[in-house]
Amino acid sequence: MLIGEVARRSGVSPRMLRHYESLGLVRPTGRTAAGYRAYTEEDIRRIFHVESLRSLGLSLRDAGRALDDPGFTPSGLVADLARRTRERIARETELLTRLRRIHAAEPADWQEVLQVVALLRNLRSGDAGMRQRAALSSVDTAPVPVEALVEAVLSETDPHVAGALRWALAQAGERGPELLAAGLRSALPAVRGRAVRCLVEIPGERATALLRDALGDADPSVRRTAALELGARGVAQAMPELVGMVVEEANDVDAADALGTLAGDAAVADRVVAELADRLADPAVDASARRRLTQALAEIPGPAATHTLRSLTGDGDRTVALTARYVLELRGSG
Repeated sequence: MLIGEVARRSGVSPRMLRHYESLGLVRPTGRTAAGYRAYTEEDIRRIFHVESLRSLGLSLRDAGRALDDPGFTPSGLVADLARRTRERIARETELLTRLRRIHAAEPADWQEVLQVVALLRNLRSGDAGMRQRAALSSVDTAPVPVEALVEAVLSETDPHVAGALRWALAQAGERGPELLAAGLRSALPAVRGRAVRCLVEIPGERATALLRDALGDADPSVRRTAALELGARGVAQAMPELVGMVVEEANDVDAADALGTLAGDAAVADRVVAELADRLADPAVDASARRRLTQALAEIPGPAATHTLRSLTGDGDRTVALTARYVLELRGSG
């Protein structure tokens, strides 16, 4: 079979077939009646083998080795091909992500494109100061995509840089909470903690809803961060966690303040008092926790809190009784 016919049947161009021959990869070994060199069935089969190996990413040299060396073992080469393919995909994925983010920034001209590229690069710098400056300048210098800020803040370990990134993210518009939701689903507690700290600084119903979800987190620090902010936002769902923080002496002063904020609603105030009273009556709660719970009652307005404090003036723990009396005197209800 002559080269033109082989090209039509195999889909390999005559030019590539000649290249194969020049490399010694596939040579026509037959002869026509007129004495012309022609491809035999075995030659054509080898062409298809070469093309199959090329489709896996093998170079022509490696394809030739694989076909000619009877001792050649493919496992090592295939593993190396898989590794190089993963690396190439990672590079191309990173490039695609960068291009998408530049497109999302909607640059007006090439100068803005260059500014966005510089900011994206600086957000990934190994220098904390450069990352911090990039975060702070992202609001005014160039419109950095929210995705880039979220990715940066969820991986940032430097507290100063993280603070700058949270500030920039809070200025970045409405997409922040939706993107941070993925951070709250991370398997890593540290990432979930960074996500919830970002949500604390973002106003709005969506951020509040995600903070409510964080109350069910397995990590105590994530739950507590969410509860403190929800208390400040007047979300009564945070009450059990806040009372638990008082008992466990985990940011108990801030938790008591948040309970006082919740108690600004009279209906919620009665529920807060009931929860504190239940914990005070629990024999499993130790003496120091009972004292903190009594102090927390000082933050709660209304008659229910006053009534509970009066009942505590005769408590068997002298410190609890004295604290209750002192708070009542401050209230003018002794």
